[in-house]
Amino acid sequence: MSTLTEVMTTTDAAGGRGAPGARSRRRGSYRPKYSSPLRPRKSVAFTLLMGIFVIYSLVPLVWLVINATKTQAGLFSSFGLWFDDEFVLFQNIWETLTYKDGIFLRWFGNTLLYVIVGAGGATLLATLAGYGLAKFRFTGRKAVFAVVLGAIAVPGTALAVPTFLMFSQLGLTNTPWAIIIPSLISPFGLYLIWVYAVDSVPTELLEAARMDGAGEFRTFFTISIRLLAPGIVTVLLFTVVATWNNYFLPLIMLSDPSWYPLTVGLNQWSAQATGVAAQPIYNLVITGSLLTIVPIVVAFLGLQRFWQSGLSAGSVKQ
Repeated sequence: MSTLTEVMTTTDAAGGRGAPGARSRRRGSYRPKYSSPLRPRKSVAFTLLMGIFVIYSLVPLVWLVINATKTQAGLFSSFGLWFDDEFVLFQNIWETLTYKDGIFLRWFGNTLLYVIVGAGGATLLATLAGYGLAKFRFTGRKAVFAVVLGAIAVPGTALAVPTFLMFSQLGLTNTPWAIIIPSLISPFGLYLIWVYAVDSVPTELLEAARMDGAGEFRTFFTISIRLLAPGIVTVLLFTVVATWNNYFLPLIMLSDPSWYPLTVGLNQWSAQATGVAAQPIYNLVITGSLLTIVPIVVAFLGLQRFWQSGLSAGSVKQ
């Protein structure tokens, strides 16, 4: 009897079934001492600085949207950051699409061609090369790493003239290949896939697939590519934006307006509007610029969730 009493006393003292503390917890009156979560610190100066950056980034876009709704005369007679009396956005869009037998649509199609083939091919090649460099050991691997880093440090404009001379000797200037072939190389995309594949694709998983008899291509396209998806989407975003906004290379490579991308074509329109025999097409230049940025904004917003998930997944090591 004394032993049972001692056990019950010990249980009560430890907060067991009959302890007053346990009864209070069951009634909901017990509260831990440190129950409130930590709140993030707020910085007024940092918030103000970020607000300035946001305004600085949005003002050109707001100006473009507002002025695309104005007539040619309204562009010079009204305030730039407010609407005019006449709202002619849809009329400006129609005139832009039909000006000179719809040359804008031809430039839009050329840009899509360069982006789909060039940026898509660059993403595929960067993924294959980066994955191979990350998961295979071979002689000269460190030299390849140094070459890739060196290629990232060289600006693309510095290579434009040598590329033009080489393509000129090959007879490829003034053709779509003069834009597509240089766009297939993305040193930064290769490096990004390389460093991402090191941790995102476990070597043990690849060894298990090889032991089951799967070949390298099957392992890559059924296992590795799913784990690399966030990194691939990130590289795709960078290459698409770079190809879509490419200006200097098409400018020196192409002389036939039928092969111009949107960037060079709109610059030609702008030159026509300001030249000696100026044409009143400022409203078409502004509306064309607005139509040019819409697809890239939609693509970025559509792929943003993959990009953000990839960055957050890569920041936590499992």
